[in-house]
Amino acid sequence: MKLKTMLKSAAVGAVAFAASAAGAQEVTLRIQTHYASEHPSGQLAAQFIDDVQTMSGGEIAIEMFYSSSVVATTETFDAAINGILDCDMTGGAYQTNKNPAFQFVGDIMGGYDTPWQQISWLYYGGGYDAAQELYNAQGMQLIGWWLYGQESLSSSKPIAGPADLQGWKFRSPPGLETEIFTELGATPIVMDFTEIFTALETGIIDGADASGLYNNVGLGLYDIVKHATYPGFHSMPSDHLACNKDVWDGLSEQHRRIIDTAMQKLTLHTALSNEKKNAEAAAELTAAGVTLHNWSEKDRADFRKAAQTAWDGWAAKTPEAAALVKSHREYLTALGLIAE
Repeated sequence: MKLKTMLKSAAVGAVAFAASAAGAQEVTLRIQTHYASEHPSGQLAAQFIDDVQTMSGGEIAIEMFYSSSVVATTETFDAAINGILDCDMTGGAYQTNKNPAFQFVGDIMGGYDTPWQQISWLYYGGGYDAAQELYNAQGMQLIGWWLYGQESLSSSKPIAGPADLQGWKFRSPPGLETEIFTELGATPIVMDFTEIFTALETGIIDGADASGLYNNVGLGLYDIVKHATYPGFHSMPSDHLACNKDVWDGLSEQHRRIIDTAMQKLTLHTALSNEKKNAEAAAELTAAGVTLHNWSEKDRADFRKAAQTAWDGWAAKTPEAAALVKSHREYLTALGLIAE
């Protein structure tokens, strides 16, 4: 009798398990990133995919489109809004044409010194809720950030402080950065990434704002120019994971929690790995005769002051931009990075 009871219980358990498995939500998310699969950030994205799929027991599958292979990088956000993709893994700064406020979730020029401070604003400085209003208004949900740290300026002549920016011609992305550096006496020239090398070789520009020190080495910039700022201070882009809000809301709480947890791991390892790689690149460049310029605290404060002047102009454009600038200022003050 005991054996029959045990067999019966086992059969009931098996049916319950099968029913549970059959009722499990299976999801495929189509995500695009601007990084190539072989790029260090692309490799970290692949680990993110593996983490999500493993933690969900295969219930969540991710189809990642690398190198902006479905639509142009700047169109990824709209593709997610319109259902061509489910999620965007590029960056908010590409969407300033929708609302200038996206500048302050994409690249807070002259803001935080380290990625840890910037991430802290998102999770502990009220940033997540403030940013979420901006994303939700576009039909999107911000999941999280992954940022590799401060970018380094590269130059054919010394850029040891603000005085060296006078008349300095450099490749710049459009928008807020051009305003800040113009205020400091530089001559930013907006050009495509692919034009940097020829422009440096021919002397059209004296330098470039391209990426972080390690990435700049990979790009071959220091085969041409022999000066760089390090550690950086001017720009720290935040790439994001943002999903179509209806898609996100349609996921189970368990699946949302898994993706959020995997994203926070990606955030951690992106910053950690680049901190190590940048330090290694700095040592190699110094040995190779490249001069690295570490701006003083006063010079950094002067740059931050100039940046905030430009912030005010952007804050006046929309209420959302004003709210985000206010939030950053309050948190930067709390961290002691700006005076009250």
